[in-house]
Amino acid sequence: MKSRELKWALAILVIVLLGYFLPYTVLTNVQAWYGSFFLWTVLAVIIIVINYFLSKNWGE
Repeated sequence: MKSRELKWALAILVIVLLGYFLPYTVLTNVQAWYGSFFLWTVLAVIIIVINYFLSKNWGE
């Protein structure tokens, strides 16, 4: 694995961990269901963008 790919993989790992820990720590007192949903939606879009940049030069 190239160092560039490793950096992207670590970024995805950090985002996935944030998606797990933030709702149960920082957003614990948010009573509305859309607090975590909005966070997970934003994190999913960020991961989609990272995957795009990671795979756009796949065939080269």
